[in-house]
Amino acid sequence: MNRSVGSGRRARPRAMRRKAGVLPLALAVTVAAVLTAFPAGPAHADTAPAPGSVVPDEDPFYDAPADIASYQPGEVVATRPVTPKGLTGVSAWQISFRTNDAHDSPELAVTTLLEPRTPWRGTGPRPVVSVQVAEDSTGTQCAPSYGLASGNGVGAIIATGSAQPILDRGWAAVLPDFEGAASAFMDGLLAGHVVLDSIRATRSAGLGGVGTANPWAVEGYSGGAQATGWAAQLQRSYAPDVQLVGAAIGGIPADPAAVSRYIDGGLVAGFVFAATAGFDSQYPEAGIGAILNAAGRKAMANARGICIIDLLVRFAFRKLADHTTVRDPLAIPSVARVLAANTLGAAAPTMPIYDYHADTDEIVPVAQDNTLVSRWCAAGATVHTVRDLIGEHALEAIVRQNDKLAFLSDRFGGRAPTNTCPR
Repeated sequence: MNRSVGSGRRARPRAMRRKAGVLPLALAVTVAAVLTAFPAGPAHADTAPAPGSVVPDEDPFYDAPADIASYQPGEVVATRPVTPKGLTGVSAWQISFRTNDAHDSPELAVTTLLEPRTPWRGTGPRPVVSVQVAEDSTGTQCAPSYGLASGNGVGAIIATGSAQPILDRGWAAVLPDFEGAASAFMDGLLAGHVVLDSIRATRSAGLGGVGTANPWAVEGYSGGAQATGWAAQLQRSYAPDVQLVGAAIGGIPADPAAVSRYIDGGLVAGFVFAATAGFDSQYPEAGIGAILNAAGRKAMANARGICIIDLLVRFAFRKLADHTTVRDPLAIPSVARVLAANTLGAAAPTMPIYDYHADTDEIVPVAQDNTLVSRWCAAGATVHTVRDLIGEHALEAIVRQNDKLAFLSDRFGGRAPTNTCPR
């Protein structure tokens, strides 16, 4: 039932040199079972590695040029063709470009353009969808660009599975590494910048049949929905030149504090520790390091540079407070300010939104998504809200996939959107 409602190299990680000067648990378990289909390992010594097959921390393509600050946000730095693993009939390119972190400091980011080789036979130029995948990790080796080009690890499975439904429609797909140079999980401001600058870079790169005339939409689920939501909310202020026909978000963790309190100490507590590591690396003003005890310092070290399966296994049933010197680390003013800055809802997106969520989501609470919708509606947004009375986090992505694609198809077709916001 459903209802529409209103309301690499360890001395100095390459991720740092790129600076200037919530995947569902059920899916994660499935991923673990099939990882052997994507064996990781170095290329043979007598053959040159294929482009994109070297882990980002050891691949110069991911290094920012010394003059990255002279590039404009979204300006292309480099491009290269890659062969996507697990996808057929598709041409692919990686694009590196300048973006801004949460403090507007320049940073290099990478995105991947996937374009079907079959001609587009629809009306107008081929539509393009920026697909934000639920990377939910803290290591650059988990990024979609590396997964798509190498076929290695969790990132390969997540990225190909996310892109395939878009490509099956004949649309092009763009998958940005929206966690940025430091793989900062849950840094919403950074993620929004990367998504929007990825679109700018892809439009101007002149690769395949994608240019300035193609219509664009954005979509994502779980951790990918957070990045999508931030791109939608920041578009008006950060990238008014980027026109989006719609944004589809599902199971969105819009409020990192609310989500953390919901899952802290539970089976997927690894997401709490991953987010803490991300905020600690990107927001020194939060003062997270100052409130960690010995166990917390060890936990933060263990939470960095790993992918989702390791995160969930290492930190299951652990409580964040047990790793700090304070009873409620999320309530510390410096921490609370950073969490508030990364909570969606402060401004209304200009494009139509499709927001879907299971009422009984066991990983990302629906209440904080309802708050987001209420705030966006109050600010004048157009939102089609769908809530499924029974469901869980992983299943919701499957249940609503066709409806999500129909929403995107309607936006590309110019049909009027549904608005369930109170009048």
